[in-house]
Amino acid sequence: MANLSEMRTIGESESSREKTIIKTSIIGIIANVFLAAFKAVIGMMTNSIAIVLDAVNNISDAGSSLITIVGTKLAGKEPDKKHPFGYGRIEYLSAMIISVIVLYAGITSFVESAKQIIHPETPDYNAISLVIVAVAVVVKILLGRYVKSVGIKVNSDSLVNSGEDARLDSVISASTLVAAVIFLLFHISLEAWLGAVISVVIIKSGIEMLRGTISQILGERNDTELVREIHRTVTSFPDVRGAYDLVLNNYGPDTWNGSIHIEVPDTYSADRLDQLIREITMKVIKEHKVILTAIGIYSINTKDEEVIAAQNKVREIVFSHEHVKQIHGFYLLKDQKAMRFDVVISFDAADRRAVYNEIIADVQKAFPDYELQIAMDTDFAEE
Repeated sequence: MANLSEMRTIGESESSREKTIIKTSIIGIIANVFLAAFKAVIGMMTNSIAIVLDAVNNISDAGSSLITIVGTKLAGKEPDKKHPFGYGRIEYLSAMIISVIVLYAGITSFVESAKQIIHPETPDYNAISLVIVAVAVVVKILLGRYVKSVGIKVNSDSLVNSGEDARLDSVISASTLVAAVIFLLFHISLEAWLGAVISVVIIKSGIEMLRGTISQILGERNDTELVREIHRTVTSFPDVRGAYDLVLNNYGPDTWNGSIHIEVPDTYSADRLDQLIREITMKVIKEHKVILTAIGIYSINTKDEEVIAAQNKVREIVFSHEHVKQIHGFYLLKDQKAMRFDVVISFDAADRRAVYNEIIADVQKAFPDYELQIAMDTDFAEE
C-alpha cells in the first residue's frame, strides 16, 4: 500500500479543499443575506412583486450555501465501521438538495408571476431603488462567477450549482431592472411576464442540475482521461505487458478506489511479483490519488513456442469479428487441453452476446480438442 507521506499528502489536500469550499460558501451566505435585506425593503417600497421574489430567492441562495457547508463537513468525516469508504458521497446529496431548491424557486416564481399577470399591480419605482437593483445585478454576477470558478477548481458540484444559481439570479435582477425602465419610459408593466419567462429558465436549470447529481449518485462510467493516465502509469513498468479491467469506484469528489489486472511473464516469482504490485500501487496513488485496492494477475506464456503460436492464432480469430476491442488474460495448458482468455466486446454491437457466441464457435472450430474458458468482459471507460 501507499507509504505514510503519500497518504498524509492526500489528507492535507482534502483538508485544504474542505476549507476552500466552506470559506467560499460563507462569502456566499453573507452576500446573499445583505442582498435579500436590501431587495426586500425596495420591493415593499416600490410594490414590486418581482423584486420581492428576487429577495426571497437570495435567501434560498444563502440556504444553499449553508447546505453546502453542512454537506462538506459531513462528507469529511473519517471512515467508520458502518461506512468504511467514508462519507464523501454526501456532497452529491447536498448538490441534489440545492438543485431541488433551485427547481422549487423557479416553480414558486412562475406561480407568483402568473398571479401578477392575472391580477396586475402598478409598481412605484424610484431612482434609488433602480440603482440598488443595478448594484445587486453586478454583485450577483461577480459572486456567481467566483463561486462557480472555485467549484470547478476544487471539483465541488455544490459550489458549481450555487454559482450557476447566482448567475441565473443576476439575470432575474437584470430583468426586473429592464422592466422598471420600460415602465418608467412607456408606462407599460412587463415585470410579471418577464418573471414568468425567467421562471421557466430557472426551472429548466434546476431539472438539469438535478439530473446531473442523480446520475452521479447512480454511478457513472469511469473518467476516460483518468483511465488512460492510470493505464499509462501501470504499463510504464518494464515487465507489465498490458493493463486491463480497470474499475474505478467513486466515493465522493476526488475520492477513488479501484482494481486492475496486469499481464506479466509466467517466470515471475512470488516475492518479485509482490514488490511489483507494491510499486505500482504507490506510483498510482502518488500520480493520480487513486488507491488500487486490488491488482489481479494474468500470466503470459513465454517459454513454449507452440503456445505462443496458438495465442497469435486465437488473436487473429477474435479480432476478425467486428466490435471486438480487446483480448487479454490468455493462457493455455497443453496437458489439460484447456485454454482461457477474456474478450472485450464494444457496447456499439447490436447484440454483444451474439458476437461472443460467434467467437466461441470459431475458436472451438480451430481448437476442437480444447476446453475453452472465454469470458465476455466490459470496458467500463468505453467512449
